[in-house]
Amino acid sequence: MKALVTGGAGFIGHHLVRALQARGGEVVVLDNFSTGRRERLQPGVALVEGDIRDREFVSRVFAEGRFDLVFHLAALARVQPSIADPLNTHDVNVTGTLNLLRGAATNGVQRFIYSSSSSIYGDQTTLPYHEGMIANPMHPYGLQKWMGEELCRLFSKVYGLDTVCLRYFNVFGPGMIEDSAYCTAIQIFIGQCRRGEKVTVVGDGSVRRDFTNVRDIVAGNLAAADAPGRLNGEPFNLGAAANVSIREVAERVLQAYGRDWEHDVAFLPPRPNEPLATLADRAKAKARFGWEPKVLFLEGLDEILPPR
Repeated sequence: MKALVTGGAGFIGHHLVRALQARGGEVVVLDNFSTGRRERLQPGVALVEGDIRDREFVSRVFAEGRFDLVFHLAALARVQPSIADPLNTHDVNVTGTLNLLRGAATNGVQRFIYSSSSSIYGDQTTLPYHEGMIANPMHPYGLQKWMGEELCRLFSKVYGLDTVCLRYFNVFGPGMIEDSAYCTAIQIFIGQCRRGEKVTVVGDGSVRRDFTNVRDIVAGNLAAADAPGRLNGEPFNLGAAANVSIREVAERVLQAYGRDWEHDVAFLPPRPNEPLATLADRAKAKARFGWEPKVLFLEGLDEILPPR
């Protein structure tokens, strides 16, 4: 099987590329290195450098590549950058996805695996989040990922391209970059501790997130790619189904660097465009393609922190 991985030099993407290589498949990475890193690419991986917003470029990639699978991870992720620059993030996250779907549909791709986000759930009244909930995004990023899902379902219905939408919950693990506008809270805390700065906590630290290890996310992608039958744009949660507070995360990171909550935290105003808690219902992914997370949160966090 020949696979195209968009965003294959990114955090999640490079882990997925390595897993695909280990399975013996031919892998091609498409990346423009706006957030990806060249040093993440392994020997033997073919690279096509370019921008998914460029329709003609994307058409050539598909016409020449003849891929069996597409794993679409390329995106401008995170909430705050999408609020600051909704036009550019829309072009990448929506128009770029449309270009890729069109290329896949007209060039014989067997399945298109779309990296979506728990951000599409937005403001919900109950937990955990399940795939039957109506999308209610609270910011441009969540809306853009939901629009990508709708495009996937449309291309399955109208053009016959088999697609699947994987909703990631707060991915973390080895290889995160700490000096990017697209950092998660864990990355930010680690970077601040490394530099001897105070850890900046939004609100009082009571916000809870369903942090999911990147190895489990990779396993979910592979399971979705291997699932028998058609998936027709169906959404599936990929989350640990166990949330923790931002305070718990900050305290664990601070402890690893010999610091503490009382003296080494600076508080920022709460953000109005983010939910107070996220939590995944993972039953659908388990039932359809046997996916379950394997890495406990503290086990995964300790893997990227200094030894205590």
